[in-house]
Amino acid sequence: MTSGRNGAWLRPCAQAQQDHGTRGGWRSGAGRFGLAVLLASTTACSAIKAPVPKDPDALAEYKAANDPYEPLNRKTYNMTMKVDKYALRPVAKAYVWAVPRPVRNSLGNMITTMNEPSVFFNDVGAGKPRRAGDSFVRWCINMTAGLGGFIDVAKMAGYPHHANDAGLTMANWGISSGPYLFLPMGPSSVRDGIGYGIDQGLSPWNYVPRGYGLISFNWAYNMLGVVHGRAEHLDDLDALQRDALDPYATIRSAYQQQRKAQAEAIRNDHRATVPAWYQ
Repeated sequence: MTSGRNGAWLRPCAQAQQDHGTRGGWRSGAGRFGLAVLLASTTACSAIKAPVPKDPDALAEYKAANDPYEPLNRKTYNMTMKVDKYALRPVAKAYVWAVPRPVRNSLGNMITTMNEPSVFFNDVGAGKPRRAGDSFVRWCINMTAGLGGFIDVAKMAGYPHHANDAGLTMANWGISSGPYLFLPMGPSSVRDGIGYGIDQGLSPWNYVPRGYGLISFNWAYNMLGVVHGRAEHLDDLDALQRDALDPYATIRSAYQQQRKAQAEAIRNDHRATVPAWYQ
């Protein structure tokens, strides 16, 4: 299972900062359905909000988890895991079996490159011109020398991919995450759920004209993002489900730590606007 951040919430925070922070994985596929669920969930949450503990230790744990709607979130999590078990995981395993690793790597590079415009717009919105410049250069290099993004030539040239999305941009503005939410597309929060909707508006692939097969390409791109993102973390999620005492709580903690680390990485990026070699 991935969260649109291509499963980075299953990895250590230091590694997650270098990985896809973009809306591949489930976020690309869940689309407007996930946003509708977010709005419906926040409306219904008042009826199933977890009671606030009286015990001081339990209250501190409750506040640290930032999960006041845990009963609803666990129900959504259980439903999502069932769908994953009987639908998405088998498809992801078949994808791994049928598609060689080098080809999967190329497809992953293409998915990342196609999302680079959204990263660029969020870098601009976060007031980070150097990061925005890196994103723009990555897009130009990979779409040309990288044959439409299938080869990550930009990384070889010293422009590795970095994570950014509207949720992180709002975090950079000082906007609180709000309560933790688990949506059909994976772990999220009120801020990140709204940010996901913004990112859909920033993605140029949602504005492709009819004809020339572009609509079909857009659907294929989104579905590939879901399957590829899940396939990249088959072993991670299997191990988590097998070994964790409470997989739901483990996912929640990993996701929150990863998002905090990503936001801090953006906030602390004070590089000069131009590359060091140009100065």
